[in-house]
Amino acid sequence: MKKVMITGCLGQIGSELVERLRKDLGAENVIATDVRQPEAGSPILTEGHFEILDVTDYEKFKKIAEDNHVDTLVHLAALLSAVAEAKPKFAWDLNMGGLENALEVARELKLLFFTPSSIGAFGPSTPADNTPQDTIQRPTTMYGVTKVSGELLCDYYHKRFGVDTRGVRFPGLISYKTLPGGGTTDYAVDIYYEALKKGHYDSFIGKGTKMDMMYMPDAIDAIVDLLNADPSRLKHRNAFNISAMSFEPEEIKASIQKVMPNFTMDYDVDPVRQGIADSWPNSLDVSCAKEEWDFSPKYDLDKMTVDMLEKLRIKLGDEAKF
Repeated sequence: MKKVMITGCLGQIGSELVERLRKDLGAENVIATDVRQPEAGSPILTEGHFEILDVTDYEKFKKIAEDNHVDTLVHLAALLSAVAEAKPKFAWDLNMGGLENALEVARELKLLFFTPSSIGAFGPSTPADNTPQDTIQRPTTMYGVTKVSGELLCDYYHKRFGVDTRGVRFPGLISYKTLPGGGTTDYAVDIYYEALKKGHYDSFIGKGTKMDMMYMPDAIDAIVDLLNADPSRLKHRNAFNISAMSFEPEEIKASIQKVMPNFTMDYDVDPVRQGIADSWPNSLDVSCAKEEWDFSPKYDLDKMTVDMLEKLRIKLGDEAKF
């Protein structure tokens, strides 16, 4: 991995991955792309190479990769779970059409390839506790359908064409740098913002609903580590289960109260996102990722909470009233 092109770079993962890879490889060796223009003054725009790209435009996709002589493609452009459920046809066209284009570019230019899957690829018939790496996957959302389809398509491109495809199933991702973009696990980001702004949070996910989560620094490490992994060790290659913690709303409330004792939380459950959450696992078996590329997250819930509140207090400034 010497020169990397990233799609969907303005999303929650992309914005932080661009920053990391620019530090690791040099700004000139990271080609950041997205369908929209970054805000004026955004580091994505001012501190490196950025190009507008609609990933459903194959010719432009290939041209950017070819013109910049990249050797690695990280494909992040996709519609997330709650938004995808509101726009299912658009989600299919973007998530699958964009992925097919990305894989074709990787095949033609012989690129190392990474794209994430998600815990959304599982469904209500999947074993909920310690969910195995290889298990039944019958999701009941359009987002989940595209993720399962994407996992299979990546496997196909590896076996049929020899494309060096790699990927992980991300759990809910928590970050202080970028606001979430329409995912079911977004409550675990929102709660920290509201704790500092209002001292209170109304959770749209119900009490007792466990979901796997990961702090963004661990997620970025996982991408980089898997891209750098010895391919001879990778038995699965795509859609590795990874996670750092599993918790329900009452547990994250208790973690925040260790730092902010007066924080309170009530529930205003969103039936759509609750239904999605209920179809996902409670906890994942991550042993394959540990065995095949030494996956090892650094943050647990309390360590993440302390860091999130410290960093967000600085970011929010006067908005942080508690």
